[in-house]
Amino acid sequence: MVSAPDVSEPATAAGAATRRPANGHGFGPLLLRLHFYAGLLVAPFILVAAITGLMFTMAPTLDRIVYSEELVVTDPGETPTPLAQQVAAARTAHPDGDLIGVRVGEGEATTQVDFSSPQLSEASEKVHTVYVDPYTAEVTGQLTTWANATPLNTWLDQFHRDLHLGKPGELYSEFAASWLWILALGGAVLWWRRQRGNRTAKRLLTPDLAAKKGVRRTRSWHASLGVWLLAGLLVLSATGLTWSGYAGANFSAAVDALKGSRPAVNTALDSRAPADTAAHHGNSGAGTAVDVAAVDTVLAGARAAGLDGPVQINPPEDAATAWKVTQNDSLWPVRSDSVAVDTTGQVTDRVDFADWPVPAKLTSWGINAHMGLLFGPANQIILAALALGLITVIVWGYRMWWQRRPTRADRRATFGAPPARGAWQQLPPWGIVVGVPAVIALGFALPLFGIPLLAFLALDLITGAVRGRRKPPEAPVSPAPAGS
Repeated sequence: MVSAPDVSEPATAAGAATRRPANGHGFGPLLLRLHFYAGLLVAPFILVAAITGLMFTMAPTLDRIVYSEELVVTDPGETPTPLAQQVAAARTAHPDGDLIGVRVGEGEATTQVDFSSPQLSEASEKVHTVYVDPYTAEVTGQLTTWANATPLNTWLDQFHRDLHLGKPGELYSEFAASWLWILALGGAVLWWRRQRGNRTAKRLLTPDLAAKKGVRRTRSWHASLGVWLLAGLLVLSATGLTWSGYAGANFSAAVDALKGSRPAVNTALDSRAPADTAAHHGNSGAGTAVDVAAVDTVLAGARAAGLDGPVQINPPEDAATAWKVTQNDSLWPVRSDSVAVDTTGQVTDRVDFADWPVPAKLTSWGINAHMGLLFGPANQIILAALALGLITVIVWGYRMWWQRRPTRADRRATFGAPPARGAWQQLPPWGIVVGVPAVIALGFALPLFGIPLLAFLALDLITGAVRGRRKPPEAPVSPAPAGS
């Protein structure tokens, strides 16, 4: 639940911001203050991520509308033409560059043939894709793509990832992902604490419609919806961090140390040669002449080895390496087997998804789920619902901040007062001993959580010091009358 949460009823005294909570020792006051300030300052970034993420969930549907000629076969036949003939038609349409990969079309999907292009820099990782009707071998269109994605899909992806600002823009999304789980989990804990003595599923999961209009009713809507969204928001936060700049690098290092990375199929025909290290998005970057006539034999060998469904074929880098065929069906998360096949159709090596380490499987599922690829439209609908729910929770959070403002003529304020200062002093000693090292370790693993947290603490200390100096001196106490 992401917001500046309600603390109590609307403040009625000028000193509400500095009153000490009277609920004894515990983590509640500190969690409340952290949730308030983090929600206030971080929520705008999370709101942008939710809006851009909502736009990205529409990418598959928009692709089929905008690129229907390139992606969809209007009149599917029963038997596809030889794959070599389809690649040859693509080569005729794009005579320059090296063959990089082929995604075999099935059903209504066209075959997609990727080539390098002199006009595209290697640093961009973009390729020139030619789309071919698999039943007629006719070219239906050509696009510049990135990671198998259309230009529109790529634009929406980068807009969500970095707002098209490059490296500086990536900081916003990592910042949002680093704090999303903190705010969501913290909000759920606060709502759980508030229901103390009467915790029922109904009170936790449904808004209090009997509450009077105002902050109490808004809080019940905000909190109950946040509980419904909690699991999805935690998944979005975790999966978003896996490929972020700084936290993602720490995650990858940890996975490598645990030997949990995705294994690569060995395409070396000489067993003494090193294993294949394809590019991040599966492009082999073949730079030598390829015997395209062998592609049908290679595909037949992969099918015989059990690779059914959509597959991507990458040509060999040289005469000493084999072709690589990989299942790329995101709808079924267990269909990601890979094989190396020579020009005779013989499988020389294979890596099955069942043999992947658990961290690699979880990472693959998480990323596909985050991008709306897992199980197709159902995944996209869930993501859209999460984004809309998150936007609503944030709006309700700011509404509570507004509703909590003092409205009396002599104490009127623009916004609601923050929770009381000094919450850390109410922590039990063991909480400080355990909590401080834990927060430091978490800040090291998630730098865009740790650094902003230090900034929040510094700002809070400075604000407290300034307000302390401005506080008027207390009036002297008059002595009691004699004889009283």
